[in-house]
Amino acid sequence: MKKWFTIFILLLFMIPSVSFADAIEGDVIITLGENLTEQQKQQILKEMNAPDNAEIITVTNAEEHKYLGGIIPKGQIGTKAISSSKITIGAPGSGLQVETNNINWVTKEMYMNALITAGVKDAVIYITAPFPVSGTAALTGLMKAYELSSNEAIPDEVKKVANEEMVKTAQLGESIGNDKAVALLAKIKEEIAKNPPQTDADMRTLIERIAQELGITLTEDEINSLLSLFNKMKNVNIDWNQVNEQLAQAKDKLSAFLQTEEGRTFIQRIVDILREIWNALRGAFGA
Repeated sequence: MKKWFTIFILLLFMIPSVSFADAIEGDVIITLGENLTEQQKQQILKEMNAPDNAEIITVTNAEEHKYLGGIIPKGQIGTKAISSSKITIGAPGSGLQVETNNINWVTKEMYMNALITAGVKDAVIYITAPFPVSGTAALTGLMKAYELSSNEAIPDEVKKVANEEMVKTAQLGESIGNDKAVALLAKIKEEIAKNPPQTDADMRTLIERIAQELGITLTEDEINSLLSLFNKMKNVNIDWNQVNEQLAQAKDKLSAFLQTEEGRTFIQRIVDILREIWNALRGAFGA
């Protein structure tokens, strides 16, 4: 991971006088890092096309350390809250949509995957900063904002494992590519939701099988890291039915690998092989 990132979005402190329990479709919640200058705040609000009636929450650096501590070094978490987000409440069943600006390590698909783990649903999310940042602290702020908007508490242990998923996916992306890393994590979660592995051996077999199906080669350390992560997921209060539903809705957005040149080449090779087989069969039967 890159060093000395100015940290991203921010852990919000609950403001007693503000309540989002009655948030409805179209409502907007904006989080602004407390260390932004006034000029930067205005720049970000303009970039977001923030409506006049948007709820705006100032966020601090304090909670960033709570959920990222032990996952990435304290020096990377930093001492300032800079980045910001806009969360627009969507219609029930609309799923998640994520866009980013000036985020140079965590991809929008990684955010979406981890947000699904945390139980966040039905929202349009925009994450930004006035200059490039890693984006590692964004997820905690987003989950906090979602709690305020939906009046649904996300357990601390779920927040922690969702943050770990985001970081480990980004780390894995450095070795196998971001799109493959996202696809791997999403597919493994989908399988866990359908048929939870009962033992460590079962979990390892699942990870290795999905990696093989996706044409991904993992090191032993990467397998062990994923094994640790998914065992943690099994042992916290995650709504796997909802995870499965959200993954199904987000499948097209999470399968960016198929839209890459590598993915298209892979598909074309399959098409070429099938064409060769068909031509051979036609030749054999004199067609």
